[in-house]
Amino acid sequence: MYLPLTPRELARKGTSRPDVILVSGDTYIDSPYCGVAVIGRVLEDAGYSVALVPQPDTDSSRDLAAFGEPRLFWGVSGGCVDSEVANYTALGKPRRQCDFTPGGKNSRRPDRACIAYTNLIRRHFKNTAPIVLGGLEASLRRIAHYDFRSGRVRRSLLPDAKADILVYGMGESAALAIAGRLERGEGIDDIPGTCVMADSPPKGYSRLPAFEEVRDDGQAFARMYRSFYSLASDPASPGLVQAHGAKYLVQHPPQPMMSRQELDHIHELPFHNDAHPACRKQGEIRALDTIRDSLITHRGCYGECSFCAIALHQGRTVISRSRESILREAARLADRKGFSGTIKDAGGPTANMYASGCSRLRRGRPCADRHCIGYDGVCSRLEPGHAEQMRLLRELEAVPGVERVVVSSGVRHDLLLADREHGLAYLERLAERHVSGQLKIAPEHSVDSVLELMNKPPCSTISRFLDLFRRTMKKKGLALHLSCYVIAAHPGCRRKDMKRFLDFARTELRFVPRQVQIFVPLPSTRSTAMYHCGLDPFSGREVFSEGSVAGKSKQKQVLLSAPKGKRGSGK
Repeated sequence: MYLPLTPRELARKGTSRPDVILVSGDTYIDSPYCGVAVIGRVLEDAGYSVALVPQPDTDSSRDLAAFGEPRLFWGVSGGCVDSEVANYTALGKPRRQCDFTPGGKNSRRPDRACIAYTNLIRRHFKNTAPIVLGGLEASLRRIAHYDFRSGRVRRSLLPDAKADILVYGMGESAALAIAGRLERGEGIDDIPGTCVMADSPPKGYSRLPAFEEVRDDGQAFARMYRSFYSLASDPASPGLVQAHGAKYLVQHPPQPMMSRQELDHIHELPFHNDAHPACRKQGEIRALDTIRDSLITHRGCYGECSFCAIALHQGRTVISRSRESILREAARLADRKGFSGTIKDAGGPTANMYASGCSRLRRGRPCADRHCIGYDGVCSRLEPGHAEQMRLLRELEAVPGVERVVVSSGVRHDLLLADREHGLAYLERLAERHVSGQLKIAPEHSVDSVLELMNKPPCSTISRFLDLFRRTMKKKGLALHLSCYVIAAHPGCRRKDMKRFLDFARTELRFVPRQVQIFVPLPSTRSTAMYHCGLDPFSGREVFSEGSVAGKSKQKQVLLSAPKGKRGSGK
């Protein structure tokens, strides 16, 4: 059965009042790809009754009040994407389409969704059960942060939304802890992986510059960000505290790293891998096209690209599922009515990080003085997992009912090159069996000064990969194409740098990429700190950022207005 969307469905599960009501900015897709479904399934598995209110009408209590008040708490999420990013482009224009809304029209997620939903609850339920914020929007906005749409520094989402507690990161463990504490009548003000507001700062916590200071001083914002990022991912680090007026935002240390067994268990909960029938009736849900017949093999990313939110939310440690668990899920997928025979993706944030890591990462203690992978190369301590992933792919192909396994997730070309023992074999196997026409890579740029700020590998690494790719395609007699992601107007990038990338594309890529996006300043990322402060918070160097709409558009048009040329066929 799906999580209940109506009181009648809740009654079928044997209760009239839910312990927890989850409110989401997305429609309800019962899949491990969707955070609110994961939290709901995890709570249900622990014995709690859960109801779901997807994309409620914020002008009335019609949707929100269907179940009354929850017995334990409300869980509020903006959805799989920060609502400001979901609703507006990098140039500030409203987005018309939404893959997580039935019918595709982007008209059902309010701006600043977590605040809107919490206000809706407070308006219709006075002195209600605790309100818990979670999801990506909460993770990225948990401390004082630069908000690109308003162009100013905003307070933590927690006091702005007037919620009781905020869960950051992948929130399964924290959600269970909150439910357990409330069930026993205990307080919830000291749970790892959460933020709360307090009247005084806790002893032993690292103090960040106050909100009022970072709001008015870019140098203070840079100092705040450096401390926040350095301490945010290590469970053994002290918590953080930041004054907001007379109150204090308290960020407790993160939850301990989840084990492989725990991750396996979550993915083997009874997900339908489909949208709730009531949601499907409202129109086509485009997100289903990519996630319905796909498998998540791992969680987290140690790439730490400066512009990316994954390290802040999923973590910079990779946790891989066991092959046995993935194969069991593949068997269930193959048995499902309507399965096409093709697993559309077996991957994660980056496909070839499956089964990789190092001893420090496995202990949940990433190095504070180095990146696992980035501009300075791949750390020698990092053990690639290409051999194990190839074994998994072979075994997935042998599952009865599975005719083909596709790897649609992107591939880190620098990690592939660093694996001298299995990297070439992995590339050959992808090209021959697991890529549908195009292999996705993400060089993002070709100018080293920009790549260093992005924490992406230098241009020479891209050139080495292109040479290996072409030699491999020629050797195998394949006509596989490359698909490249590029970012325009990233901090440090000027129009002349985009012209240099165009030259690189013509001479090295041998095609001009069309997948060009303008840099979006996601809250709490390193790139956004550069964009706001005009300097790199770690090195202290000044950084130019294109702030004008016209200037950003011109950078993108350098590529879009160029003749298309040949595709990246490897010839």
